Amino acid sequence: MKTNKSYTKRIKVTKNGKLIARKPGQNHFNARQSGQQRLRRKRTQQLSLPKRITRRFLPKSGA
Repeated sequence: MKTNKSYTKRIKVTKNGKLIARKPGQNHFNARQSGQQRLRRKRTQQLSLPKRITRRFLPKSGA
């Protein structure tokens, strides 16, 4: 099975196999958000995906 490239560009797999991604919705229209909201969205978040989806999109990731 091939790796889904658009999916892998958005997700980073850490050394221990955890999945980390940026929060969506931060490219434009940020002026109306408060500073706290902007800061919160800059940080990455850990994803918890089911094994079925991980196997389908990231087969060789080790996650």
